[in-house]
Amino acid sequence: MAQNPLGIPSEEELQKLPANGGGYWNRLVFQLSPYLLQHAANPVDWFPWGDEAFDKAKEEDKPVFLSIGYATCHWCHVMERESFEDVEVAAQLNRHFVAIKVDREERPDIDQLHMAACQSMTGSGGWPLSCFLTPEGHVFYATTYLPKRGQYGRPGMMELLPSIAQAWLKQRDVLLNGATQLNSQLQAMSGIAATGELSKDIEHQAFLSFEQSFDQKLGGFGNAPKFPLPHQFLFLLRYWYRYGNQQALAMVEKSLQAMRLGGMYDHIGFGFHRYSTDNRWLVPHFEKVLYDQALLLMAYSEAYVATGDTFYKQTASEVVQYLKDRMLHPDGGFYSAEDADSEGEEGKFYIWRHDELAEILEPEELDWLSRYFHICPQGNYIDEATGRMTGANILHLSDFPAQLSHLSWQTQWQAIRQKLCTHRERRVHPLLDDKILSDWNGLVIAALARSSFLLDDDDYLQTAAKGFDFIRRNLVDERGYLVKRYRNGKAGLPAHLDDYASMIWAALELYQASLNIDYLQQGLDWTENAIEKFWDSQNGGFYFTEDNTDLAVRAKEAYDGAIPSGNAVMARNLAFLYQLTGQSRWQTLFDKLILAFAPQINHYPSGYALFLTALDLMGSPGQHLLLSGPKISADLLSPLKGHYLPNAVWLAVNCGDDPAENQLAKTIAPFSCEFSSGDLTLCLCRTSACELPIKGSDKIALRLKTLVEENRAAGASDER
Repeated sequence: MAQNPLGIPSEEELQKLPANGGGYWNRLVFQLSPYLLQHAANPVDWFPWGDEAFDKAKEEDKPVFLSIGYATCHWCHVMERESFEDVEVAAQLNRHFVAIKVDREERPDIDQLHMAACQSMTGSGGWPLSCFLTPEGHVFYATTYLPKRGQYGRPGMMELLPSIAQAWLKQRDVLLNGATQLNSQLQAMSGIAATGELSKDIEHQAFLSFEQSFDQKLGGFGNAPKFPLPHQFLFLLRYWYRYGNQQALAMVEKSLQAMRLGGMYDHIGFGFHRYSTDNRWLVPHFEKVLYDQALLLMAYSEAYVATGDTFYKQTASEVVQYLKDRMLHPDGGFYSAEDADSEGEEGKFYIWRHDELAEILEPEELDWLSRYFHICPQGNYIDEATGRMTGANILHLSDFPAQLSHLSWQTQWQAIRQKLCTHRERRVHPLLDDKILSDWNGLVIAALARSSFLLDDDDYLQTAAKGFDFIRRNLVDERGYLVKRYRNGKAGLPAHLDDYASMIWAALELYQASLNIDYLQQGLDWTENAIEKFWDSQNGGFYFTEDNTDLAVRAKEAYDGAIPSGNAVMARNLAFLYQLTGQSRWQTLFDKLILAFAPQINHYPSGYALFLTALDLMGSPGQHLLLSGPKISADLLSPLKGHYLPNAVWLAVNCGDDPAENQLAKTIAPFSCEFSSGDLTLCLCRTSACELPIKGSDKIALRLKTLVEENRAAGASDER
């Protein structure tokens, strides 16, 4: 039978097969998600999420088993091998349940709701996520990973499935009552009305929380596992900048250096792994995800302009190189992730054995590598399960060697790295999850655009612009609305708040870097779409989904996890638009948004880091630049490039002979053309006060240079 490269029969060929016969093909074979396709040959009779599955559950009076994961999830692979590929488990699922498989990255709305249910019931969560639902879609039991048989106090599928099936028949009232109570709790959580204002010293409270949890010796916050969470560093950099607090900057530097030097960074192929399983950044979870690269790129770029240390610039450039080498679609969009596993083993692609290195490198090269990157014949890390050395090595620089910036050290390292890279390319690569998501692409486009300005690299800007064009060509419908996912030439799935928030951020950063007003207009259009689709006019804040959601609860998220929440990004976008245009509408929406989540932010300020950066921007006395006149070029902003001006915004409008451009300028900022008198003009405003307009490119360049000098002088002070 002819098969496509994924090993899946064509739709025409599949129709000739008996249902679930022979090769166990199930209906997931028609899906685009790489995660769902991984399960298309399971003996489980999987359904994708939709009416067909729930209608079947109602008709046959069966509960629903919902399994949620993603393509590059290590424990999802383990559960598939142990449970979903097992014919005994499949027989239980197919007999007593309707089984639904969901890709959390395609349907984060489904994932959020059911993860909240799991956390409410068990106090924890994670993936794979396993839930049991009524035919109406209400959760009555939730957990995470389930092996085939119970072990170490954890239930197994072969014990749990018949137990739940029996309870459904004989104790259904108990299950339904629990589902009703849980559903009421989740609905109450999503509809919380504002009950107070934000604490006046909220940013200081957040800083103290970070300071208390900071690992002074090893960097990062808290104990293992350690996650990067770059939005926390973005907040701390702004806190340092505004208050002159050197400890805030020191926490950022210690953490960024430790992550880059440790095993969480791929020293051979570049890019960051998902997180560190230990507290010293040595042994990572080897998955690589697009959003981590995006936010870390922004953090390292800002650290460079804040400190002038080229170590951060080099790291940023290597992250961009990784994005272009492994994550970039030929037409400009960015893929989602690379798996942690290859050949069924986590990290196999990335680790090195001493005898293997001895075959690749000359003896003196191996000695050099062993000295700096801690290579040992017995391996350099311990297997937690056995407590013994693994025999494998993870490249890492546990200290910051003084030679790192020296040309001779770099020359030697690059020669060795190239040999190792060439050899590693012959290994079996981890799975590339090649779906393209609007929200994650928005983050990486925003990071590339911002980094292009901070690092003065036009190539980054071109890469960002190409990615943005890809989204507009492929992930925008005929009405101008965003959609969620693109893969294999097909786009679909409803866009959520995060998709709009991130793509608005991307549009605004592209506008700042290029002064192309088309980006600003697109950002404004998508902002209007987001308000139309997601704004809660009664309690404030944005819902995650539209009102026509197919879920029992319409969630409203604010907490910053691995990715900042859509509400936090929208707060940042609204603050930016207000500072840029001066239109009070954006401030009003911002105030209502902050008020909606004030109790939550007050309770745990450090969990809302990006919200606090938005608050810093809205309350900033920083620089607001208005450029007006004919034929404005982004080159005018050259004096500002490479400098840390976190809350500076600039609006450039061409007030010339083009009626369309003039009308656009009047729509976005009605005051913008009033003082230019046909000349190239700069108006600089700070703390709601504006200087006299400056006319002519030479005088404008001089004023921008002095602005940078003023900023540098302020940054040299410990008190502001």
